[in-house]
Amino acid sequence: MASRQMIQGSTSQELDESIVQQVELRLEEDNLEAAVKLILDLHPADIARLVTGLGREHAHAMILQLPTIQGANVLAELDELFCADVLSEISTDRITKLLNELESDDAVDVLGNLDDTVRQRVLRVLEDREAVQDLLQYDEETAGGIMAVEVVAVLADWTVDQATEEVRRMAEESQNMYVVFVTNHSKTLQGFVTIRRLLLSPSHALISDIMRTDIRSVTTDVDQEEVVLIMERYNLVSLAVVDDSQHLVGHVTFDDAIDVIREEAEEDYQRLSGITGDADPTDSILRITRGRLPWLSLGMLGAIFAGSVIGVYEENIQRASVLAAFIPVVMAMAGNAGIQSSAIIVQGLASGEVWSANMLRRIGKEITVAVTNGLALAAIMVVGVWILFEWMAGNWTSLMIQAPEPLRLSITAGLSVFLVIIIAAVIGTTVPLVLDRLGIDPALATGPFITTSNDIIGLLVFFVLAAIFYLPYI
Repeated sequence: MASRQMIQGSTSQELDESIVQQVELRLEEDNLEAAVKLILDLHPADIARLVTGLGREHAHAMILQLPTIQGANVLAELDELFCADVLSEISTDRITKLLNELESDDAVDVLGNLDDTVRQRVLRVLEDREAVQDLLQYDEETAGGIMAVEVVAVLADWTVDQATEEVRRMAEESQNMYVVFVTNHSKTLQGFVTIRRLLLSPSHALISDIMRTDIRSVTTDVDQEEVVLIMERYNLVSLAVVDDSQHLVGHVTFDDAIDVIREEAEEDYQRLSGITGDADPTDSILRITRGRLPWLSLGMLGAIFAGSVIGVYEENIQRASVLAAFIPVVMAMAGNAGIQSSAIIVQGLASGEVWSANMLRRIGKEITVAVTNGLALAAIMVVGVWILFEWMAGNWTSLMIQAPEPLRLSITAGLSVFLVIIIAAVIGTTVPLVLDRLGIDPALATGPFITTSNDIIGLLVFFVLAAIFYLPYI
């Protein structure tokens, strides 16, 4: 959520450790009033960080004591679930006053996580209840779910003077005003005029003469990630949102887009780390555990399979214990190569740079890179292992692992690295694409799934090659 109100008065302080310590000291002394005074000059985003760290009880008490406008701004900056938790102990009247200070999209973010009974009570007395109720009907991860309905729209046959008056009228309702949208009498989107162009044009000029018609828009059901891609691609600070009949219903501003980018980045990073759900530091221990346990279980299951592979080739390891030294090398190379390839593909899918027309080219490029890297690393492995074990054989034989046929061993290790890197790259490239086609978040592919599967396959490749090229000759 992003704050929509402007902070009036003197320049806000920055949150530093000394302020946090002073606030904590005042709270320990049960001096809530003094604690609140310390944070009045802070930016709402910094107050939100502070009260989140203090916990629900103190957050609830301090938000109650803040001026209404500032308290509303702090709510808009809080994590949605934490915000709902705090508001659960605040009266309906106070919640309503706070939400009346927010734009519709921020009010919806807060209301969407409240208890249904409380939500209905607030909606009955909320000033913008109709707009908020309409927004609540949209999926929260669509253009309709993140848009604001406070939008400046003028008619094409108006004069600049008339349009300017409309801007002045809407200024109080809409804090984020970057462009003026142009519609016809049926509210069908026609174009837009920048605020700068409006101010520099003669007052008698018609909007139809100064407006631009090359306008970008999205319908309310477009996914929020697609909204962000369009805004980034065309450098838009405000993107019009229309219904199926092309009627203007709202707009998404760049600060909304930044929120989406941050949320999606955090979600993808968590999936990369093997965490499902929207984990947040303020979540309960049970919720955090539920988000991590499935992938930890999958990782453990994969490790068991990898151990089983080693168990199957236990006899080979007993014949040549030196093979055990290469197990971590093979597993590391498989996991790293797979993660690199999958990360590139997932990034391309997220940014819209990978689509059907260039999919084969991207796969081919990743495989070519894998072959090149595989050859280079295999050559290093062959030379390094051969020199190392030849030197060990002539020097510290009694202290180090003995390796019969060091040249064959080095060739086996090098060939294993080469094949493992290629196989891992193929898996890391294709799995995200398959998941994307199936409608599953491809970021799932860059987590423990890729690492675990490549570990197992890498070990199989290594032991099979060792059985063919090394063990028969010792």
